[in-house]
Amino acid sequence: MWKNFRNVLQGLFLLCGMNLFTYGQTDSLALKNDSINNANLLEYDRKLAEVEKERLADSLKKAELEAQLLKLKTTDNLQKIDLIQQLETIKENEKRRIANKIAQIDSLKNTAKGYPVLGFKNDTLFYIYTKMGAASPKERAVSISNKINQLYQDDFLIEDSIRISDTEETYDIVYKDLIIASVSENDALWYGKSKKELSENFQQIIKSAIVQAKDENSWLKLLSRIGLVFFVMLVAWVFIGLIGKGYTRLVINFDINKEKWLQDLSYKDYTFLTVDQETQILLFLIKVLRWFVYFLLLYITLPIIFSIFPFSRDWANTLFYLIWSPFKGLLISIWTYIPNLFKILVIYFVMKYVIKFVKYIFQEIEAEKLVLSDFHSDWAMPTFSIVQFLLYAFMFVLIFPYLPGSESAIFKGVSVFVGVLFSLGSSSAISNMVAGLVITYMRPFKIGDRIKIDNVTGDIIEKTLLVTRVRTIKNEVITIPNSSVLTENTTNYSIEAKDKGLIVNTTVTIGYDVPWPKVHKVLIEAARRTDMIMDEPAPYVLQTSLEDFYVAYQINAYTREASKQALIYSSLHQNIQDVCNESDIEILSPHYRAARDGNMTTIPVDYLPKDYKVPHFNFKLDKGKEEQ
Repeated sequence: MWKNFRNVLQGLFLLCGMNLFTYGQTDSLALKNDSINNANLLEYDRKLAEVEKERLADSLKKAELEAQLLKLKTTDNLQKIDLIQQLETIKENEKRRIANKIAQIDSLKNTAKGYPVLGFKNDTLFYIYTKMGAASPKERAVSISNKINQLYQDDFLIEDSIRISDTEETYDIVYKDLIIASVSENDALWYGKSKKELSENFQQIIKSAIVQAKDENSWLKLLSRIGLVFFVMLVAWVFIGLIGKGYTRLVINFDINKEKWLQDLSYKDYTFLTVDQETQILLFLIKVLRWFVYFLLLYITLPIIFSIFPFSRDWANTLFYLIWSPFKGLLISIWTYIPNLFKILVIYFVMKYVIKFVKYIFQEIEAEKLVLSDFHSDWAMPTFSIVQFLLYAFMFVLIFPYLPGSESAIFKGVSVFVGVLFSLGSSSAISNMVAGLVITYMRPFKIGDRIKIDNVTGDIIEKTLLVTRVRTIKNEVITIPNSSVLTENTTNYSIEAKDKGLIVNTTVTIGYDVPWPKVHKVLIEAARRTDMIMDEPAPYVLQTSLEDFYVAYQINAYTREASKQALIYSSLHQNIQDVCNESDIEILSPHYRAARDGNMTTIPVDYLPKDYKVPHFNFKLDKGKEEQ
């Protein structure tokens, strides 16, 4: 429980620090507003100066006329009437001048804001809108605020001694020799009151603020507020303890009854979530809910604590703004983004059905229902993949301007950076993709063909944009990058096998003592005995070379089973041996040596007659020549 309470206190200090940061932001915003107000009020002061010149001229003339009127005798009626008419004209000018001022002030009220006069608690007492002499409205407001604070610091202040002094141009609010504030005609016009009424109003506000501040900051009030803070914290601590105990009991009860409450979430033979996984998820959600309740309790407690002390009462509003502002900004952003979201959805669904239509066309081409001249059916789906990629790229180009943040320089910079990284890091991949496209339209092989690439021989089992996979006769799957396929020579054994047949051939060397027609007949007979060799076209023999000790005979035969060459060659070699043995032909080359007399023949015993005997060495001597 104490740990939970400590976490809450840490959150309290964190929020206090964030409040200070928020005040810093508020000050910066205030500076911006000040510049706007200054622009509006300076324009008003410029117009006001022109009106003031007229007022001073009228005031001097009015004083002069009144002095002349007093000097006139009672008998000078005509001259007196003339002076009275001039005074009436001046009064009319005064009314018009006042009306012009009011009109100018009314035009500014909707845009310009005054500068606040602050009390001891930094609460706003009233606003100053006009300059007085060389002092701007802001300088006047700061000066009045400082003087109010100075009066608050005076322990011997007598509130009833704050009085109003009437001067020729203004009403002054004074305390002893200190002029707290001056109310001019322009101030009164901003508030729509007379100078006297406004000065009395300001006087009452200042007195009330000082009295209230002194009362609220008394030791008794301070002690009672501190006690109230401890009481609120105690209540919060009790709630935190109750929440912690409730959480512990809930977890224990859940752990005991999880087998009753939960079961595996599965579909057919696949289990999405086991009971243990569901338990972990629910415990996590309960933990999140506990911290949410802690946060909610903290969020309720802090404004209550802040409202106890006068200087922190504005912090409650700041705290609410601090939490609500991000959510408000997010909701406003979502609301304003909805039109763009609809545009993106429309573009996506239109492009989706366009791609479906294009796919249908290429499927018809692949099934050879739709025939295009010089366009092979096996090009259909690879071409569709290219067209699909281009359509999706075009869709992204259309959608991009409607993405949030797409106009920001950071978004564009990151996009360029990612593009550069992709280009630099994927050069080999791109070369393989280009090679894959070229191979597709070259059509050197298709799935299932028996091919030979460099030293790799096997059947094609997969073609992608990046690699080609080959299964050898030993069931080894070899992955070859498409760039290597494109640069190496490719031999395709299957492309002509079904129609014209693939020629399998092997070379046998036989000595010069065996007639070549007999060898031809034997080799053709061996080919005919071999399975998967075609009768038509018929096998044939080529004599490829005449060596020093033997003749090279090449037997050629046709087969349609290109993927079974190893088995065909093995069977053909067996049959060549059998037929040669049956025909009493010895295969002695290229490195087999044997003496003709006194040695066993190379033909296997099974092929020899039963009465066969190993010959002896024979010597023939010519006796006649010896006698001579």
